[in-house]
Amino acid sequence: MENSAKICFNRRYIAVKEMNAMGRFVNPGNSAFKVALASEIYIDKTNLLDFTNSVLGTKQAYICNSRPRRFGKSITADMLTAYYSKGCDSQDLFAGLKISEASDFKKHLNQYDVIHLDIQLREYDKA
Repeated sequence: MENSAKICFNRRYIAVKEMNAMGRFVNPGNSAFKVALASEIYIDKTNLLDFTNSVLGTKQAYICNSRPRRFGKSITADMLTAYYSKGCDSQDLFAGLKISEASDFKKHLNQYDVIHLDIQLREYDKA
């Protein structure tokens, strides 16, 4: 009984520690997308931003980013955050990518409050 309480306490402590380490949830910036861009295998999927811009303010604005496992959902969320978040300046980050060629590229760039929630399963959740 004592061990299970200790494990539970440790799991809670790790979760709280992890939440504190994750940083801001509102307008978190573009650092995660910078890491993705630095990867040798990054594939430019910023056309999704052009589509998203075209449906903003319409009934089609509710987009579900559902893809198979290991198919880039987190990188896509990081890209959306970096593009729309007021918490950073991402113009240089997106320069040279497909979205920078769009006519309304700057219209939506870093203009919105963004809430970014990371719900990926962590090691301490598996036990």
